[in-house]
Amino acid sequence: METFAFILANLPVIGQRMLEHVSLVAVSVGVAIATGVPIGIAITQSRAAADRVLYVAAIVMTIPSIALFGILIPILSTIGHGIGYLPAVIALILYAQLPIIRNTYTAIMNVDPALREAARGMGMTTLDRLRRVEIPVALPVIVTGIRNAVVLNIAIAAIATYIGAGGLGTFISRGISQTDIRQLLTGALAVSLLAILADLALLGAQRLMTSPGLRPR
Repeated sequence: METFAFILANLPVIGQRMLEHVSLVAVSVGVAIATGVPIGIAITQSRAAADRVLYVAAIVMTIPSIALFGILIPILSTIGHGIGYLPAVIALILYAQLPIIRNTYTAIMNVDPALREAARGMGMTTLDRLRRVEIPVALPVIVTGIRNAVVLNIAIAAIATYIGAGGLGTFISRGISQTDIRQLLTGALAVSLLAILADLALLGAQRLMTSPGLRPR
């Protein structure tokens, strides 16, 4: 009941922190999509390149978020942005790359070869095949990778509060430092709820973007 009362009394602050959190995730995932999807498509042309890119992206995923923030702080300090929004966004972009690149690569590689041959027989160029055949077929798997990246980044963004990026992690950090279970639970519940809502929203978008012929009956 104390936590519930705390939430009701601090709804404006929670809303502000929620917007900060959504901003971090939206910008980072947006940039990750703009870079990761083209990379995933490009590496389908070379198995060696695919292995190297996916290996590097997997290594980034193994770096603890606090350590990655620590690496970025001295680098970005040279331009006056060692802490705050920018290093948090860059770190989240890096973490979002693996699920997006991997799912894009896997989806394009698993397109039925018969569809490609049919497209070639119709006189389509490589770009036409990609735009009109391969990407529409691969889209559900690509969006699944984006969903994974969004949920992952919502969780990691909570840690970005320790470098001054704000967000819902502020309640968690203050709850720990002040031994205040109300703030700790508020932050944890808000992050969990945001992740669930984002995943459900993207699931709905995935179904809408899936070609009717590919939808499960």
